[in-house]
Amino acid sequence: MNASMNYLDGNAAGGELSRIFAVDITSAEGQCVNCGARRRFAEAHLYSDCPGLVARCALCGHVLLRLVTIEQRVFLDLRGMTYLTLDTTQPQQSSTQVSI
Repeated sequence: MNASMNYLDGNAAGGELSRIFAVDITSAEGQCVNCGARRRFAEAHLYSDCPGLVARCALCGHVLLRLVTIEQRVFLDLRGMTYLTLDTTQPQQSSTQVSI
């Protein structure tokens, strides 16, 4: 990972992720499979200067999520997280779900 690359916070992935999930994933808590850090997805470092989006752990830099859209297909890789948990008691804005 090049330290000079600029990143955004995980909130910047909200638009793309709302194409797949009916809930706001940026407020979800996940655990990094590499270092065990438990953080809101919004705290991840998001890189968009590549094909698709790459989210990295804010503590260790491990890849948490990869999201690539090719034509009408969305490829989502979440192997970098042990889990992703959502608070379903909070009201959510409705969005369109895309089948993958």
